Amino acid sequence: MLLSRRCNLARPLLDTQVRDLTGKGPARRLRAQGRVPAILYGPKRNPLMLAIEAKQLEKLLSQGGSDQILVDLNLSAAGEEGVHPAMLKELQMDHIKDSIVHADFYEISLDEEIEIEISVRLVNTPVGAKSGGVLEHVKREIVVSCLPDKAVSSIELDVSGLDLGQSLHIRDIVLPEGITALEEGDITVAVVAAPHMAEPVKAAEGEEAEAAEAGEVKEEQS
Repeated sequence: MLLSRRCNLARPLLDTQVRDLTGKGPARRLRAQGRVPAILYGPKRNPLMLAIEAKQLEKLLSQGGSDQILVDLNLSAAGEEGVHPAMLKELQMDHIKDSIVHADFYEISLDEEIEIEISVRLVNTPVGAKSGGVLEHVKREIVVSCLPDKAVSSIELDVSGLDLGQSLHIRDIVLPEGITALEEGDITVAVVAAPHMAEPVKAAEGEEAEAAEAGEVKEEQS
């Protein structure tokens, strides 16, 4: 069993405004005002058209972390005032202007588990490296299930105990409480591989032997 250290996934608060007009024209005017058109949808709600300050979303993206970002949306719509937890599902970008064009949010329930992809970070030097082994980070993300309040952006795994030829699999990881891996346990996350310095030498020796055999055949034919 390999214990992991969690990096908690905070839910930043985003202020929103309801927008009544849709289409390319109103969307362009919103962006000219420094706001981004957005939509909030989910299994228990009708889609709600929103506008969010571009600076808020830019700050959110600059913080990095998980691809599936969790947020709290502060709604001002009649009958829905207050904070609603949501997941950022998609961002449409203008790569020429390096700006955000549109944002999609999926409303979540704090009482229902969600599926997210968390990053895996390897820390410390494996003991096998002292014998010439090379640490190979095979899988860098793991799909997990958890309640939103238990979500993490990444986990850190101490690989100092891995010896030459040893592998770390998903089943070896003790995930933080409340988080369950959804991928097969025998999937390799990391391995300390043996160096392959001797292989070119063997290949060269084999080529020399083949050349010698070819020479002997020619001599016999002559």
